[in-house]
Amino acid sequence: MLQLSRPIAFIDLEATGINLSTDRIVEIAIVKILPDGSRQVKRKLINPQMNIPQVVIDIHGITNEMVKDAPTFKQASNEIKQFLENCDLGGYNSNRFDIPLLMEEFLRAELDVDLTDRRMVDVQHIFYTMEPRTLSAAYKFFCNKELENAHSAEVDIKATIEVFEAQVERYEKLGNTVDSILATIGEEKIVDYARRFSFDDKGVEVFNFGKYKGKSVIDTLKNEPQYYDWMMKGDFPMHTKKKLTELFNRALLKNK
Repeated sequence: MLQLSRPIAFIDLEATGINLSTDRIVEIAIVKILPDGSRQVKRKLINPQMNIPQVVIDIHGITNEMVKDAPTFKQASNEIKQFLENCDLGGYNSNRFDIPLLMEEFLRAELDVDLTDRRMVDVQHIFYTMEPRTLSAAYKFFCNKELENAHSAEVDIKATIEVFEAQVERYEKLGNTVDSILATIGEEKIVDYARRFSFDDKGVEVFNFGKYKGKSVIDTLKNEPQYYDWMMKGDFPMHTKKKLTELFNRALLKNK
């Protein structure tokens, strides 16, 4: 049984997106487990004061209509801070998303929250540590075999195929065609292989890094063509520069 010296609050956030700098919370749920084993729950819808994109609504089901009369984060911030007082924190992928986004919101609300002495337990990290996501671990799990001479290219690829075939056999939902498998797990649409650019929810190529992150590549290059020169001289992969040049040429056409 879990032994606690102080409460631990498990946090889950729904948001307008996954960009820590620009996206906002639309729902916060906290389950606080006390040292005596009892639990306290707090859940709030939050008005993000920005539009929730339809592609995100399709994921979490929280519409703009649902949050229009909800409090803003700033209005709810003190209540949330008090609920988390003297608590360690937990969640799933919480160290990379939920806690960083929550802290961004506290900063925007001009509320000082110090997590220096808090312990942070990320359940996803436990999962990945205890059940390693390596090829050797997958080979053992799906094929019940030990992978000898791992990191020999031919051995690794043969093991990968065995794992793939075992996955198709095990998970009926996947189907048995490439189309059905990708329809089940999702197929990422990429701009460049290094993922310096990505598509936004409207299918527009945007920067995936730096000061223009989330901004249209074409619009940025149209307004600041010197940024193209900087990237072309920079330490970026050749394919990224190839795609950058294609986008830059489209920006030039847009200027005509």
